[in-house]
Amino acid sequence: MDRLVYMANQIGKFFQPQGHEKTVKGVAKHIKDFWDPRMRARIEDHIAAGGEGLSPDVLEALKSLPPVARDTIPPARPTLDPPGPTAHQH
Repeated sequence: MDRLVYMANQIGKFFQPQGHEKTVKGVAKHIKDFWDPRMRARIEDHIAAGGEGLSPDVLEALKSLPPVARDTIPPARPTLDPPGPTAHQH
């Protein structure tokens, strides 16, 4: 979760010089347009648990977004384990 909090706060820092209102709108738009639904669902869960570490502007932006339709989230792609020894290796 720390990575998503860091990423969201970095987006907030980018918009911060434009003032509070534009920061909130800019963060919300960026996350809505570019974050995968799985990422949004995870940050929503983090907010529900208190939102620790999120800057106030970022937290406000995230709370302004409609919730992710979790029944439409595609399953995570399987990870590839590093190859193990094969039968031909001695």
